[in-house]
Amino acid sequence: MLPSPPPTEQIAADVARALSEDIGSGDASAELLPDAPARARIVCREAAVVAGLPWVEACFRALDPGARFEWALRDGEHISPDQELGRIHARSRALVSGERCALNFLQTLSGTATVTATYAAALVGSGTRILDTRKTVPGLRLAQKYAVRCGGGANHRIGLYDAVMLKENHLIAAGSIAIAVRHARSRFPDLPLICEVESLTELAEAIEAGVDRVLIDDFSFEDMHRAVALAAGRVPLEASGSVTLDTLPMIAATGVDFVSSGALTKHIRAIDYSMRLIE
Repeated sequence: MLPSPPPTEQIAADVARALSEDIGSGDASAELLPDAPARARIVCREAAVVAGLPWVEACFRALDPGARFEWALRDGEHISPDQELGRIHARSRALVSGERCALNFLQTLSGTATVTATYAAALVGSGTRILDTRKTVPGLRLAQKYAVRCGGGANHRIGLYDAVMLKENHLIAAGSIAIAVRHARSRFPDLPLICEVESLTELAEAIEAGVDRVLIDDFSFEDMHRAVALAAGRVPLEASGSVTLDTLPMIAATGVDFVSSGALTKHIRAIDYSMRLIE
């Protein structure tokens, strides 16, 4: 089942910012062209997981409301090297003016989806899920969170507003895990409550305090095993810190429920796409 993209108005806002910074007062080069109906094809030069088509469509429709699209693949599907992703029918000026922004969205979001798919594949056969973080490209939070889902990952909290997450500095300021949890439950009773811990002692305190999930940060593999035994299914455990593709299978073998990694959204390489007009 393919993931649902962000709301249309959010995609439109992303595209409006991108087109504004690129086109500015006008595309001088495009104005030299006859503005006639035209076609273009997008090709991917490498193996990847596709993500970003709603942004591509929004880019061209913002410049030509009559633009039409014929996609060979959809977001979340795998594309092979030199495979055609699809074709766009629009006015020639709209095609050349929207090309760069459309490809920027496509290459960045496909990069996120492709990295996520690699991490998710390393967890196949285990009960552990890969989660993203808030380490996203500024202004593209919902877009990258969507791309993570396209790659088979799951989303952590979207921002600071949809969950309470008590980290080291929150706990220091509050005085203890128990005090911080009581305050959070009193102030935000309907929000999920996650607590980060750095020792088995703190884990026991968090479980006793009744949190909804515990993030065990930079635990050794041995301590992860101990943490899973201590939790005994009473609360989901999320491992984080120094997560790599090489360590993922060993982390999953400890029995934790989730692994979160900022690499899904910050350590990404743009996927090589190109667009050419069809004569």
